[in-house]
Amino acid sequence: MSTLGTDLPRLRNALGQFATGVTVVTTLTEGRCPVGVTANSFTSVSLEPPLILWNLRKASRSFSAFERSRGFVVNVLSEAQRDIAMRFASPFDDRFSDISWHEGVCGAPVIEGSLATFQCDYVAQYPGGDHGIFVGRVLSFQTVSGRPLLFFRGGFGEIRADHHGAR
Repeated sequence: MSTLGTDLPRLRNALGQFATGVTVVTTLTEGRCPVGVTANSFTSVSLEPPLILWNLRKASRSFSAFERSRGFVVNVLSEAQRDIAMRFASPFDDRFSDISWHEGVCGAPVIEGSLATFQCDYVAQYPGGDHGIFVGRVLSFQTVSGRPLLFFRGGFGEIRADHHGAR
């Protein structure tokens, strides 16, 4: 067992033991320019009403756009979309160039080929240390079949078939 103190790198590694899916969360700036970030901090909050949440580092260049937005889309990425995850995690200037997307019900980009999309009205933002926690009410969602892009121990992973052959 370890206490925190100056052991933040080990804490980060310990948190990395939890495999998560990978998403790109999108919105529009006040000038209606698309903005998006890669996030693995997505979860369901409630079915009645349908609420989800995700969080973003306050130091992110995109934080103010999400803070001021009226809505956002959570795009759950497939294994085939690893390059999209990397693009939206980088300081790439035009993250939406060469990516197929369309406007969702709140105007935010819906990325084509995502395993699931959740189009949301912005409900609330809460402080979470060096992050902001964003809560949205699901207005519309869509799913397709496929295999998810996973993040584990600081890198991408994949689901392997179990002994019963399930995928």
